[in-house]
Amino acid sequence: MKKRQKKQLAFAGIVALLTAVILLSGLQLLRTAFPDASQEEGTVPTLTITRDGKAYFPRLDITTILVLGIDQNGPVSSSGSYQNPGAADLALLLVLDHARGVCDVLQLNRDTMVTMPVLGLGGKPAGTTYGQLALSHTYGSGLEDSCENSRQTISDLLYGIRIDYYVAMNMDAIPIFNDAVGGVTVEVTEDFSEVDAGIPMGQVTLKGDQAVSFVRSRRGVGDQLNLSRIDRQQAYARGFVDAYRAKRQGGTGFLLDAYRAAEPYLVTDCSFQAVSGMLERYSDYELGRIVTPQGENVMGEEYFEFHLDMEALDSLILELFYAEKTRS
Repeated sequence: MKKRQKKQLAFAGIVALLTAVILLSGLQLLRTAFPDASQEEGTVPTLTITRDGKAYFPRLDITTILVLGIDQNGPVSSSGSYQNPGAADLALLLVLDHARGVCDVLQLNRDTMVTMPVLGLGGKPAGTTYGQLALSHTYGSGLEDSCENSRQTISDLLYGIRIDYYVAMNMDAIPIFNDAVGGVTVEVTEDFSEVDAGIPMGQVTLKGDQAVSFVRSRRGVGDQLNLSRIDRQQAYARGFVDAYRAKRQGGTGFLLDAYRAAEPYLVTDCSFQAVSGMLERYSDYELGRIVTPQGENVMGEEYFEFHLDMEALDSLILELFYAEKTRS
């Protein structure tokens, strides 16, 4: 298949979002795993929202892809229970805007306090609980049911928007994609000596597990806040894009090889066979906005809590997922 030399959506999206580890695989995944967007799945929300006398309805000209980075090592596997230890340290939505030909990115703070479904014995619904967004993935076996629980949690938070696809990836995929592009160069502005002595201050080309330390670590680094880690993850994404651009001059087959190597660490509701449609359909999309909901970060009784500014979130939801109704 002839590859175009323009920004590619998958890679552009991951660039922006890749706020943690997975995105960098998520991007590759996005181009190799997701089917043609014309295949409609799920139920389109019908809720109309009124703000300041104006009516808004859910947009039908976008495709949304949830990317989850799971705080687990090793190949994905079932916990054999209705709970698992894998929290979603990265949660972001790729919003493919077909009208504008761009990919907007919504990155959610993993510490965001939300109401989420709880699964009980046999994986059956057992009510709801209130806690960090990252914990939504811990309900379920760690496979598709956990991803569905996170998808439902985020959809509920965003007024019931339809999330078309999801991809979740464990930490071991990061070194695979990092080294596939020859390493990722970043500017290190925080002291990593307690976490990884091989990451000094200044400009560093991350290799292997250093990439995991850089995008994953929080304790023992800087102010230890997730907000700082998000900034670091976005810096890594930009560095990954630069490395990818340089590497692809010699061809892009290395990405497919990397994806195959990372596949054991991946859970998605799309098949690997969907490759051709995504590459052709979204190859010209540009990277649009990269947005993170506003809020306040506080220390709760047990862990950090990020409390959303609901008024600001309301405006953001309307901007990304809704269109104003026009009178005929």
